[in-house]
Amino acid sequence: MSTFRVSIASDSPIGTEDVAVVEGTGTRRQRWRRSPSLVIGGSIVGIIVLVAIVSLFWTPYNPLAVDTAHVLTGPSMHHWLGTDEYGRDLLSRLMAGSQVAMFVGTLSVVFATVIGVPAGLLSAQRGGVTSHLVLRFADILYGFPVLLAAVVLVAGFGASTIIVVWAIGIAYIPIFIRVTRSNALVVLRSEYVMAARSYGRRPLAIMRRHVVPNIASTMIAQMSLLFALAIIAEAGLDFLGLGTSPPTASWGTMLQESQNYLSSDSFLILLPSFAIIVCVLGFSLLGDGIGELRDARSDQ
Repeated sequence: MSTFRVSIASDSPIGTEDVAVVEGTGTRRQRWRRSPSLVIGGSIVGIIVLVAIVSLFWTPYNPLAVDTAHVLTGPSMHHWLGTDEYGRDLLSRLMAGSQVAMFVGTLSVVFATVIGVPAGLLSAQRGGVTSHLVLRFADILYGFPVLLAAVVLVAGFGASTIIVVWAIGIAYIPIFIRVTRSNALVVLRSEYVMAARSYGRRPLAIMRRHVVPNIASTMIAQMSLLFALAIIAEAGLDFLGLGTSPPTASWGTMLQESQNYLSSDSFLILLPSFAIIVCVLGFSLLGDGIGELRDARSDQ
């Protein structure tokens, strides 16, 4: 089914017409087919999220249950992926670890978005001293990478999953400020925004009606890509003992605990490594796919 346009008169004070694009089902399918990254990434992310939700209510075994009679056993009918050095079921711990990954990734990215996006919009809209102060604030936060922020926070509050969320979120705030500001400036310099200003449209209305809708897809893609990086950061901090503490199951702590068995039982370290790689790949492909879909729409 081909795409066709319908012009709808608007009550805009500018006196122009808003154009609504009515798309057929066939057109949507063609766009999705042109973006395999979106399909593959979305499928991987959907599976991981589903596993995390299921693990809240059910796992094959208790992820924390110790069974000294079945230590370091390989895959079997009872333990599909085997057990670790304490006899804990590896499949159950991998499923439970997905909860930590999704929890940290979601909260850290949302935290950074809630602070960084409004600050970037404010900087782009006001300019002058306000923009200078916001950018200097971003520069200060740039001086606190994830590891340094985590060390400082752990020194003050102790290691925990929430500390990882704060550390990653703080490190991501300046990224959202810069990306939001640069994209908002492009929209604010467009002709239709200048026309809206000449007709007395208020700055807040311009942001809500013109800027935010035009940068939304870019910010969603950025959130997906940073989510992938958050998974890596979370696993790294847990590995260093700065995040989720044992015996709580997380992919980073599983890596840390299995390093002593790298030569004797490498399967222990391969499982959490594979989980991290797949999760990062899924969110990276999803972010790329959203960007491809946005570019395809802008070309039409």
